[in-house]
Amino acid sequence: MAQDIRVSDDLILSVVMGSRAYGLETDDSDTDRRGVFAAPTAAFWRLDKPATHRDGPLPEQFSWEVERFCRLALDANPTVLECLWSPIVEVITPAGRRLRDLRGAFVSERAQASFAGYADTQFRRLDPAAPKWKQAMHMMRLLLSGLHLVRHGEPLVQVGPHRDRLLAIKRGELPWAEVDAWRAALSAELAAAPSVLRASPDRDRVEDFLVGVRKENL
Repeated sequence: MAQDIRVSDDLILSVVMGSRAYGLETDDSDTDRRGVFAAPTAAFWRLDKPATHRDGPLPEQFSWEVERFCRLALDANPTVLECLWSPIVEVITPAGRRLRDLRGAFVSERAQASFAGYADTQFRRLDPAAPKWKQAMHMMRLLLSGLHLVRHGEPLVQVGPHRDRLLAIKRGELPWAEVDAWRAALSAELAAAPSVLRASPDRDRVEDFLVGVRKENL
């Protein structure tokens, strides 16, 4: 449910991500916020361009400028795509609603390789002799999200029935061999799953949206 509070006048969208959005929160979980802001159009006429991202002003808050966000989403960046499906929206303007309504235009077959690639990168950073279990949990969550995206056209943000097993990984209660076997099975499923996704994102629709935001912010 969107809230009336605004944490920054140029925000068009702010959502809660992390454990609270995934349904993996515990008593000591932080509230991670991700947002999209629109810099004044005239600021792009200067030699020094506006920032493409920023931290704050709230703790654990990070936001992208709208053009940077769109480019990352078109490239199927998992973190950015999942923001568009967060179940917890705190700030949303008319432009933010148009961005959320446009989310299907960003999704393409690129996501199949992107989600698998990000999960594989996390896996390669894990030491089986002393795994960072929280990182292992997020690796598994990412594979589940990517598999759901390929099969249904949207990422799996709230993990639902997978919560208990994922939290058991985070607590280090599952043997590494079991975690690795689940990872290998999900990776194979993701690689072989028949995809409902289009071959490429709808760049024209995204560009029309961005031009409209720039016109509004002249």
